[in-house]
Amino acid sequence: MALLNINPLLRTDRTIIIFMIFFVPLAGEISFYPINETFRVSLGPPALFLLLLFLRKSTIIPGFLTAVLVVFFRVLLDLLMHADFSLVHSFETHYPTFFFYFTYTCLFNLAKVNRFHHRFIIIGLLGIIIEILSNCAELLIQYMIFEFSITLVSLSKLVFIALSHSFIVLGIFSMMKLYEAQSREIEVRKRNEHMLLHVSNLYEETIHLKKTLYNSEAITKKAYELYRGLNQSDPTNSNLLKKIRQQLLEIAGEVHDIKKDNQRIFAGLSTLISNEGIIDYINITELINIIVQANEKYARLLKKDIHFSFTIKGEHPHYHTYIILSIINNLVANAVESIQNRGKINIEVGSQPNSVDFRIEDDGPGIPQKYRKLIFKPGFTSKFDSMGVPSTGIGLTFVKDIVTKLNGNVTFQSDSSEKGTVFTICLPVENLVGKEDSS
Repeated sequence: MALLNINPLLRTDRTIIIFMIFFVPLAGEISFYPINETFRVSLGPPALFLLLLFLRKSTIIPGFLTAVLVVFFRVLLDLLMHADFSLVHSFETHYPTFFFYFTYTCLFNLAKVNRFHHRFIIIGLLGIIIEILSNCAELLIQYMIFEFSITLVSLSKLVFIALSHSFIVLGIFSMMKLYEAQSREIEVRKRNEHMLLHVSNLYEETIHLKKTLYNSEAITKKAYELYRGLNQSDPTNSNLLKKIRQQLLEIAGEVHDIKKDNQRIFAGLSTLISNEGIIDYINITELINIIVQANEKYARLLKKDIHFSFTIKGEHPHYHTYIILSIINNLVANAVESIQNRGKINIEVGSQPNSVDFRIEDDGPGIPQKYRKLIFKPGFTSKFDSMGVPSTGIGLTFVKDIVTKLNGNVTFQSDSSEKGTVFTICLPVENLVGKEDSS
């Protein structure tokens, strides 16, 4: 039986036993006497019940130790609080309590209550039955020693008290289970968000890889055609042409090998993405939330104080997860990198009859006039790390390529004072939704 993942202090049986030994005797002092002057009703039983629900192993030994210490604690209190203390009298008064707690733990172990962690009604019923039987065991010992009578009224009080204790324990236990479920849900959501970003990055890499496949195929074809052309020509310098033909053939073969390797990598990445089990189409609000949370972490990593905000306007179907993540995340990450120390980034999503608009605005330094015609060119970058090494310069190129392939368009505006940048993307909805949404 897995232990509830609620508090690190309740993750080991040894710690739970220590809690039982110390807290059950203390809880037992919050009490009253509904039947006679020696039969005590306290918060000890619900405290014991709750802690027993966390134990994974046998409860016999912990129950025995707890029962002994409850009696010892009560005798010790009599010693400290009564001037006319009598050890024999005090022990005779309190030792029947031992039979209550020990019987309780034995019955709990016998009924295997911990099997029913997800069936609260059964736990409650077993708790009521166990407490009533344990109370009867204590009353029986008191009857044998003090000859106290047991009446129907007394038994009805015991049933009512057992119901109350069971209700208290179930209330606390259910709240703990609810907290556990919520914590697990948050953890699963975080893992899913991380996986979505991870897979969207893989998706982006497959796009680049697919592009290199086309390029390598074209280079192979051109090299081979040039080789054939030279092979069919009337050579004037046979040795030189023979050498050139051989080099072209080697180039074509090497590029062909690169293409084959890329194909294998592309197939592996495609299989990995399709087997992740993550929903391909998702609500736009969830997508933007994931992007914002990821870039908040990125900003903290770069030690920047950036405030993110977003607005969703209109009704939206579920869009393709990886396409939107790849495009928008690239632009937002660029905005994070462009802001010096402190700034704001706002994302707006608008709905048109047949298209969706994305607007990413930042208050960074903007794009200098001399770079504005180059920002979508492959390899162009104005960003350098602390060592002076430039970035790859493929982020905006990727965005431009994907948007173009989707029959959309991407534009940007940068203030004349070179302060702040706004990227606007318009994409046809039919290229972003599943068949069931487009039909």
